[in-house]
Amino acid sequence: MPAKYSHVKKRSTGPSKKSANGAGHVHHHNKDHRNPNPHLDRHLDRSITQAMSAVSQLEHTIARIILLRFQQDIARLFSTHLYCVALLHLPTFVMRCISIGGPSWVAANADSDEIKDFFRGAIGMDLRQAGERVATKSVLWTYTALRHFAMSNGVSICQKRGLHSLRLLPHYSALKAHLESLEALRPPSFAKPPHLGPMIEGVRALEDACETKFGKGMDWRPKVRLGYERVCATLWRVAREFDVRGYGLVLREKLTTKWCDCGCSTDHLSEVCERTVRLDEEESGVRPGKEREWDGRGSGVYGWETEEEEDIWEIDFDFVGLEPEDSSEGPVDCDMTIGELMEWRYLRAEREKEQGNVAFKKGEYEVAIERYKAAHQIEPEMPHYQLNIAAAYLKLRNYINAEKACDMALGQHKSLKGHWRRAQARKLQGRIDEAIKDLRAVLRIQPTNAEALAELTALLPPEPTQSNIASTDVASSSSTLPASSSAHTTASSKYRRYQSRLTYQWIIPSSPATGA
Repeated sequence: MPAKYSHVKKRSTGPSKKSANGAGHVHHHNKDHRNPNPHLDRHLDRSITQAMSAVSQLEHTIARIILLRFQQDIARLFSTHLYCVALLHLPTFVMRCISIGGPSWVAANADSDEIKDFFRGAIGMDLRQAGERVATKSVLWTYTALRHFAMSNGVSICQKRGLHSLRLLPHYSALKAHLESLEALRPPSFAKPPHLGPMIEGVRALEDACETKFGKGMDWRPKVRLGYERVCATLWRVAREFDVRGYGLVLREKLTTKWCDCGCSTDHLSEVCERTVRLDEEESGVRPGKEREWDGRGSGVYGWETEEEEDIWEIDFDFVGLEPEDSSEGPVDCDMTIGELMEWRYLRAEREKEQGNVAFKKGEYEVAIERYKAAHQIEPEMPHYQLNIAAAYLKLRNYINAEKACDMALGQHKSLKGHWRRAQARKLQGRIDEAIKDLRAVLRIQPTNAEALAELTALLPPEPTQSNIASTDVASSSSTLPASSSAHTTASSKYRRYQSRLTYQWIIPSSPATGA
């Protein structure tokens, strides 16, 4: 451990120097130095252990705060990005659908599996880089919040090194309380930003395009508007299938597995963030909202509509994923843009996946798993590689590892394939109740899935026969028979009601104005 991060040093255990009066003569007041009090040493060791434990708790608290604030940031910033997508790109998508199917086609098919699958693919591709982009800004925001919290409590900030976490130790209780408030929040999800208005500009752009095609008549306008509103609602509904806690894996791994216990976390942050914060303050001053970040009214936790809410897809940042020099395919141009690097990385991962698919078709499932794992290592924020791994493990009858692969994929995206394959893995392990939960999740995503419906019906408890009911109710009066019969409603009738409720829920879209 570097000396600058060693905050508690044990005293030397080397031999004491001899007395100047002779080697054999020892003064009474030097007795404790030659024969240390064991009780005092134990007390000192206990104090050192407690001090290090307190520092470790502080470190883990700060790391957890950074992680939870990052999850809030990615939900907020990506929601803003999706709003821009709905405003700028969905009118073009709707117009193309109208050109093929007519003004009423979009409204009638906005909730179709084809449109939802298209949105899933587009959102998944954007989320590949969202974690890395948001992490760059989120860590800076959290450090700024910690810095202002320290300043408001009289903690000094080094001009060169910034804030050191050890200086926050006297205020650990306040940090812990803030962490508890973050942990009490519901998991963040993507939703229409509340401070942004309805999609009026998108409607206008769509109507201008339709006017050229259909003329200035009014009969097509209500149909086009309804179709656009329903497609927007479908976009937000699909976005909520993705879990923000499964992204930003580079930051997440650093905070959960590579974080220091020596009291140097914010010192590491300072080395990156302090200069940026000071330059920003010198250029634009300290904005009023900055001092209020800690209580949640500024950017970084719950805040919306701040000056920092820029489009993160327009920011240049250092590429922290797979480096070009790691490629076995020769050197890569170092002047590539971030978009080109992301494309290069994606193509490499897809090439590994295709090799895995070839091996899978040949029945070489172990080889396929290695190729799929290589693809996931290149593109860890695309869940479908884990679903391929799960499929191969199911073929090998390795149901435990198949379930683990599905868990990883579902931690990013609540997909139909993920729940279906995990249901198979759980069923074949004899965990029927958990398999039923996954099958119901499949039907929530796709209520018309006949295969999942048949599987669920087969796994539900068998329908009780009249003879069984009669034998169990022989001692009951005839007046209690209808109540007993209703308690034993058949599995098929239960599921018919369940399916009709799901169908109604998914076919009737919520209001896009609220993002519900």
